[in-house]
Amino acid sequence: MYLLIRWILFSLAVMLVAWIIPGISVNGFLNALAVGLVLGLINAFIRPVVMFIAIPVNILTMGLFTLVINAFMLKLAAYITPGFSVDGFLNALWGSLILAILGILINKIDRNDK
Repeated sequence: MYLLIRWILFSLAVMLVAWIIPGISVNGFLNALAVGLVLGLINAFIRPVVMFIAIPVNILTMGLFTLVINAFMLKLAAYITPGFSVDGFLNALWGSLILAILGILINKIDRNDK
């Protein structure tokens, strides 16, 4: 039940980001659910490998390169998921930043329920 609630909340966050950022679009809630699933899989399997490879750059930029990695992960999700598009790197950067903030809030809500 816990994962289902987080998935739905994160899908709603994706829809909110698509509403806020003009270069990001999602075609309905079912596509947002697919984006949530794809982003979850990307963050579980691909992102750790990329973060490990980027350790030297992350050290040099004091962690700010993580924002670039998150933007590329969002662009990758847009490439994989039909009905979801991200136009341009800056839109991906802003979208990933807002999604990260919303993800923190979702995690805080979930932790308060336990």
